[in-house]
Amino acid sequence: MKYTDKNEFIKADNFGVGAPNDGYKQYFSGDSFLNPLTDLQNGELTMYNVTFEPGCRNNWHIHHADKGGGQVLICTTGEGWYQEEGKEPKELLPGTVIVIPPNVKHWHGAKKDTWFSHIAVEVPGENSNNEWCEPVSDEEYEKID
Repeated sequence: MKYTDKNEFIKADNFGVGAPNDGYKQYFSGDSFLNPLTDLQNGELTMYNVTFEPGCRNNWHIHHADKGGGQVLICTTGEGWYQEEGKEPKELLPGTVIVIPPNVKHWHGAKKDTWFSHIAVEVPGENSNNEWCEPVSDEEYEKID
């Protein structure tokens, strides 16, 4: 279901929109929000509800790890896109689960005309780190239908 009205979207998002994602703003085209779902102080599995305004997407990025690692996206509200480098974009709808292997360049975000949320789960790994790459160009993004 598409949500153009932010207030209607907030009512539908069971995991909470959270606070503006100011710490990572430079890696997003548009505004995003983060709501931590786990206790980050106690070393638990890292899980966030990530919310994207319409048209917002993150830069291309890679979750590096020598062993283990990667990311899982669990789509909850609205509609979005996921794309791995060299592959066609995949539509993200509530209930879609994307398993992103470590060391795979990719991006994800909202469709042009709707708010979107997913739960992002960081898979524990050895020597894990995140590499932020170039933005998804407006030309690339506009070609997705």
